[in-house]
Amino acid sequence: MSANEPWQMSVDGEGFEVSQPHGKPGTYHFTWLTGPDPEYGFGFSAHPPVQSSSEQLKEAIREFLSQVDPDTGHIE
Repeated sequence: MSANEPWQMSVDGEGFEVSQPHGKPGTYHFTWLTGPDPEYGFGFSAHPPVQSSSEQLKEAIREFLSQVDPDTGHIE
């Protein structure tokens, strides 16, 4: 898998597609595959801009999920 090729992660029963924009180390885009809106997700950037570990990415996903309103499926 190249750094620019999207991959999938599952965290606490929720699926996400993760991608990294070319030329932006430490920057990630997450699309929530199992959420109510197939286009919904979030971005994450590491500071300093270095490759994040799998555990760091999982923590970013958990932080996102903790902010989602269970009634709307979105961050309000």
